[in-house]
Amino acid sequence: MKTIQTWGRTLDIAAPVYDFTEPLVLFGKQKQINQLLLDLLEIKPGHRILDIGCGTGLVAELISKKLDADAGGMAVGIDAASKMIAAARKKRQSKSCNFEIMAGENLLFEDKSFDSIVSSFFFHHIDLDLKTKTLEESFRVLKPGGRLVIADMHTPTNLLGAMTSYFARWIFIQPEIGENIRGVLPGLIEKSGFVKPELVKTFLGYVAVFSSRKP
Repeated sequence: MKTIQTWGRTLDIAAPVYDFTEPLVLFGKQKQINQLLLDLLEIKPGHRILDIGCGTGLVAELISKKLDADAGGMAVGIDAASKMIAAARKKRQSKSCNFEIMAGENLLFEDKSFDSIVSSFFFHHIDLDLKTKTLEESFRVLKPGGRLVIADMHTPTNLLGAMTSYFARWIFIQPEIGENIRGVLPGLIEKSGFVKPELVKTFLGYVAVFSSRKP
């Protein structure tokens, strides 16, 4: 398998340690965030749900446990990094959980083919243009009335959040994080055709969970 060509950042180098480091970076809030994502998706057994920027597939696996493959239920995780997908397939692929190497800005799925779409900590790795393209592609492949749920870095709400966000932006030399800090995500979601997103909850002063839907 080869990492797909994309303008965005891929995290092949992090694949071997991703499952260990992500909970540390989120200061023990990972389970709470993931549970909120599952709740907001309003999962039914026969749903097809897309996880964009799935990493090693933890969220997709959690979703898949609420699905029934015999009823058509399937969690599909996509990531441009081949090593992330290799790890996801090895650890978490199942009858109701599948993983594909794919870039968010070029989803190789038919129109209106998913009941819900989720993304956790993906959008701060891609620039403004790719954020827009990924959201437009998400709108295209989502069924009318389908849910869009995103957890990612957003405008800091306290000193800890500001320190963490700006430290990450400069230490990793990621202007894409700076875009998230400026609060661009809600406007981009709405501009892509979705209903004005609701800021459901914030964590750690810099992580926001948004919920929207396709009209």
